[in-house]
Amino acid sequence: MTYEQILAFGIIAIMMAAFLWEKFRYDVIACCALVAAVAVGLVPAREAFSGFSDDLVIIVGSALVVSAGVARSGVVDLAIKRFFPALSSLHGQMLLLLVTVTVLSAFIKNIGALAIMMPVAFQFARRSHVPPSVFLMPMAFSALLGGLMTQIGTSPNIAVSRLREELTGQSFTMFDFTPVGATLAAAGIVFLIFFYWLVPRRENQNPSLQEALESSSFATEAMITRQSPFAGKTLHHLLQTAHGEVTATAILRGHTRLSPFPDVLLHEEDTLLLEGPSEALDRIVSQGNLSLSGSTERDRKRRGDISTVEAVIGRGSPLIGQTTSELSLVHTYGVNLLAVSRQGKRIRERLGQLTLRSGDVVVLQGLRQQMPSILTELGCLPLAEREILLGTSRNIFIPLVILVIAMGSTALGFAPVAIAFFAAALAMVAFGVIPVSEVYRAVDGPILVMLAALIPVADTLRTSGGSDVIAGWLNAVAGGLPAWGAVALILLTAMAVTPFLNNAATVLVMAPIAASFATGLGYKPEAFLMAVAIGAGCDFLTPIGHQCNTLVMGPGGYKFSDYPRLGLPLSVLIVLVSVPALLVVWPVR
Repeated sequence: MTYEQILAFGIIAIMMAAFLWEKFRYDVIACCALVAAVAVGLVPAREAFSGFSDDLVIIVGSALVVSAGVARSGVVDLAIKRFFPALSSLHGQMLLLLVTVTVLSAFIKNIGALAIMMPVAFQFARRSHVPPSVFLMPMAFSALLGGLMTQIGTSPNIAVSRLREELTGQSFTMFDFTPVGATLAAAGIVFLIFFYWLVPRRENQNPSLQEALESSSFATEAMITRQSPFAGKTLHHLLQTAHGEVTATAILRGHTRLSPFPDVLLHEEDTLLLEGPSEALDRIVSQGNLSLSGSTERDRKRRGDISTVEAVIGRGSPLIGQTTSELSLVHTYGVNLLAVSRQGKRIRERLGQLTLRSGDVVVLQGLRQQMPSILTELGCLPLAEREILLGTSRNIFIPLVILVIAMGSTALGFAPVAIAFFAAALAMVAFGVIPVSEVYRAVDGPILVMLAALIPVADTLRTSGGSDVIAGWLNAVAGGLPAWGAVALILLTAMAVTPFLNNAATVLVMAPIAASFATGLGYKPEAFLMAVAIGAGCDFLTPIGHQCNTLVMGPGGYKFSDYPRLGLPLSVLIVLVSVPALLVVWPVR
């Protein structure tokens, strides 16, 4: 090996060891590797930051914003409520959850698709009297499978598309991944439906603060607006949108207080006293296009600067013993009181007449930059800044139209993927689908920085000839293997590496090696690049290899050893199905 190759291998080996050590964040590790590569002369100084302008970074960042916009639309929840309001069969619930998560993951970030459907899984678990662990791990695995189906489904697909363009001058298109990806997803769903019982039924013994908050019941009041689709319909129709999680304690019509019977017809400007979990209240207010008593039209227009915070009233708070009407929070402090939760007590008073107590949990809404000082002045301890959209109406069609236009324009060749999805992300902001203040929260900054730093570092394997050296070693080991054996070797190698690296990092390191390996054997590189993407996208063995697996570990109460019980046979199935599928769709000769 040459001196440059030794340096390239050394830096990447140290970087991978640091990833495994997990002492520092992966973006910091990648940046240190970049600085080291520049210092030893592997990466020219003028190209050190070329990764930040790479299409890969633009596509991943833009796709995250588009994904967040679709997630906020509530379209999935609305569709399930409308078409599957009383689904009670466990296998039927499992099929619906897995198919929905898989399809969503093809078009939005897979962890976003999983997060959208997790509340539905908890509802199904309560309905079927089973622990949520029955659904959560299969859903996490189906989210990974769904990401294999399109170019934007997961970052490994985007990365191998970029590399193929460098090698052949032609990138993979949006749906080049679909034939093999859909085959794997279908096989995986069938397996998960029939073998989900391999995972023990677990209970979450240590609920987090977030879950404890979600179990709290809040009281709020909302008015039927002129735009509400439930004006003229019964109270029962409105409450159905919250799947029975919200109850009405009273209906105020003018100066008359009506009993909240289910068959009461709702009129414009009726005020409803509602009680339920904050997410369920959000759902009913959003889909019913209701107006909260504390939320003004001016607030809704300034939504991008608005923060909603849950806080507990401390012992020395000036709020204690006061009603909100006496306090006049909007005029005195510039905040709205949207809801109140009082442990062990149902609140039947109007919010303006409710006397606040120490220990009450309040939902306050105000300008984001002023909220910390206001909470200090009010003597309130912030519990969590929540994704509460109370008082906002969400148009489910705008984000879907934006997504369809972006995907259609790339599929038909009207625009490159980077341009199409950058424009789609911009449209999400311009049409108010996602507030400006949340754009940078939707963009996963550490991931983008890691990708930008890794691109020139990983490229040192190619420029130094290191990828050709590794490919030569592989050729020596696998030179006598048939085509299917060579593809399987690359797939298994990527699967073995990805639990220890970020999946995008796996592709950036493995894809050039796979391409050189294929060239050395006299094969076309496409099947091998696809194998790397599949291997990097299919970590079913650990809770740490992918965010989806990590996300369900706590709520599902899983142990580390639970993952390979279901994941290992699924991994074997993926290898057995993907190798022949790749050779059929992407012939190596």
